[in-house]
Amino acid sequence: MKIEHIAVWVEDIEQLKAFYATYFGATAGNRYTNPRTQFSSYFLTFSSGARLEIMQRPTIEPLPDKTSEWHGYAHFAFSVGSRAAVDALTERLTAAGYPCISAPRTTGDGYYESVILDPEGNRIEITV
Repeated sequence: MKIEHIAVWVEDIEQLKAFYATYFGATAGNRYTNPRTQFSSYFLTFSSGARLEIMQRPTIEPLPDKTSEWHGYAHFAFSVGSRAAVDALTERLTAAGYPCISAPRTTGDGYYESVILDPEGNRIEITV
């Protein structure tokens, strides 16, 4: 058994598609749109085969506090292969204006990681 994909509601579907393509190498499939329900989505595929579905519909209310730790999930984690790659990607993202809420460090359970926020406040863990 494997997780087929993870899906999240987003406000700006094109901005999130560009963010994950630019910084995490995602390849977007064709945009799906249902004109009747005004639902749209993209499947983003990463080099490992993992997929993220970003979904949008005007009737979905945004979370009241995007920086809250109680979103219903904790974070997405991307393994970038080395400590140097964690540092480099974290620096690249913060230089582009994305908030770093946890600078690169070794955690108590032995992970070397940082945590940044994507354009919609989703926590992204960057790890070795």
